[in-house]
Amino acid sequence: MGRILVIAGTDSSGGAGLSRDIAVATELGCTVAPVVTAVTVQTNQELRTIHPVPPDIIIAQIKAAFETDELDCIKIGMLGDQATIDAICGVLGSKTPPIVFDPVLKSTSGGVLLSGENLSPLISITSVLTPNLDEAAQLSNRPFSDAPVDIATRAKVILGQGAKSVLIKGGHGGGVNCTDYLFSNGRSHTFSNPRLPQTKRGTGCSVATAIACHLARGAKLKQACGLAIAHVQSWMSSKV
Repeated sequence: MGRILVIAGTDSSGGAGLSRDIAVATELGCTVAPVVTAVTVQTNQELRTIHPVPPDIIIAQIKAAFETDELDCIKIGMLGDQATIDAICGVLGSKTPPIVFDPVLKSTSGGVLLSGENLSPLISITSVLTPNLDEAAQLSNRPFSDAPVDIATRAKVILGQGAKSVLIKGGHGGGVNCTDYLFSNGRSHTFSNPRLPQTKRGTGCSVATAIACHLARGAKLKQACGLAIAHVQSWMSSKV
């Protein structure tokens, strides 16, 4: 069993955010120390309101989690604003467990969760960044593309911002297969699965949290990503 720190927002619909993070961690045998960055009012169709948690309260939550028990990995999701980003960077620094950062820029229900903020300080201390194709385009200041050569270019730009590794998720692409691309230590690896006709909210949260859980339990990065993708693929195929 591992213990992960999850820094993210709440989702009143229960489809994403901390609710989904805790569900995934429980399924994978890990415990969660939750840090709330924002309270959101959401349905499956609409993001209605965001109420940011004050930075000093976010910092206090993180410090309390570290004081309570050993942490094996950190997963970061919804941030909300620049003050939150700065607070998290300030309290985490560089001497932490591995950090899995899911750069949530927009909710599945369509609302903007982060826009115009400088993520570079946080990316620079990230062990593995997990953007989807849209987020990879925004973070690299490039147009959207699901072409492998363009994905590699976007990964190079993102890695240049300091992330140790990046997993660019292909769920928003086309084709009969959904391919995710891992770039780390000058190498790349692809994970390809049949593209499912159905979708669910919270897939981004689920992948990042599952990676964090497997890293917490001792898996290497490539294995952790593969196991996480397989877990989410199975969940998406289920009726639950």
